[in-house]
Amino acid sequence: MIYLDYAATTPVDSRVLDAMLPFFRETYGNPSSVHRFGQKAETAIEEAREKVASVLHCRADEIIFTSCGSESDNLALRGAAMARRSTSGQKWILTSKTEHHAVSKTAEQLEKEYGFLLEWLEVNEFGGVSSEALSKAVCNDTALASVMYANNEIGTINPIAELAGIARSNNILFHTDAVQAAAYLDVNTQTLGVDLMSLGGHKFYGPKGVGALYVRKGTKLLPHMTGGGQEYSLRAGTQNVPYIVGFAEALSLAAEERESRTAHVKPLRDHIIGTVLEVIPESQLTGHPTNRLPNHASFVFKDVDGNLLLQMLDSAGFACSSGSACKTGNPEPSEVITALGHSRDWALGSLRITLGVDSTSEQVDSFVKELPGLVEKARKLNQR
Repeated sequence: MIYLDYAATTPVDSRVLDAMLPFFRETYGNPSSVHRFGQKAETAIEEAREKVASVLHCRADEIIFTSCGSESDNLALRGAAMARRSTSGQKWILTSKTEHHAVSKTAEQLEKEYGFLLEWLEVNEFGGVSSEALSKAVCNDTALASVMYANNEIGTINPIAELAGIARSNNILFHTDAVQAAAYLDVNTQTLGVDLMSLGGHKFYGPKGVGALYVRKGTKLLPHMTGGGQEYSLRAGTQNVPYIVGFAEALSLAAEERESRTAHVKPLRDHIIGTVLEVIPESQLTGHPTNRLPNHASFVFKDVDGNLLLQMLDSAGFACSSGSACKTGNPEPSEVITALGHSRDWALGSLRITLGVDSTSEQVDSFVKELPGLVEKARKLNQR
């Protein structure tokens, strides 16, 4: 099998695993315990917090460890919206339909169940949110805006620093979901100017089940998980010490090796995009043609069942993903692809190919050789 789904998850880096292992059997104390076992575990967490903070160019006490990027998104939106409403009465939330469901579904729940008001930001043909779109949507009653740094489905990179600047000038909290971006883009919070930023470890060769939320000092959040006073009383629960250590090591390596990793995947990505658009009829690139993640290629093919194509690719030895979620007897196109304006006959035929440190030119050559025939076969089956 050739793995081409690094946006979904990445293998754990061996150096990350080595950093984690002692905290399963040797330094296994509860970090909330007073004795030396607990003290050692607590020290490991605080060292990890310092390591993450150095990458994000922020204070260590602005880092909250969570179970994943989705939880970080939930804490950011729900926590910030609730806190803002209780202090200032503001209740408008701004976000877009191209966001990860951890953001868009949370925003919808806040509207439906908690009485907040929700406005969907306009996106352009590449699925991006412009400064003009945010400025147009801002009102005096806006509490929070959330725009992802880079889109997980189509790879488009948003102008986060510009958007955060607009929010700041209007006294609006600004959150960005940087879960997909952190593997390849700079996550310097001072440069970006965000108030809240979500990260997830398994997108940059760390373990699954751990994430972080950057919370700018002075930003009020209502905790969404209550209990003990862990994580500055914003996220109760015994901390997952080995995973937190692994998260910090993986993020540090991603920052150190960003240029070399980008230089490795970008030519492979460009080869895939160029070949697919040239060789496969009725194919379109989704997302921005240049301002996109360096490892990310995504397409729609007219009159193709994306889920069928994935199954055919899997049988042929390639692991990829699609934007269309297939319910039994009721395939529906991805909301992200639909937001780009594609009709159903195009939107159902989405395909995402994402590369990583282990991807090779031989693997890519093999893929672009096989894909055209599989797309043609999927079209014929779809027309029956």
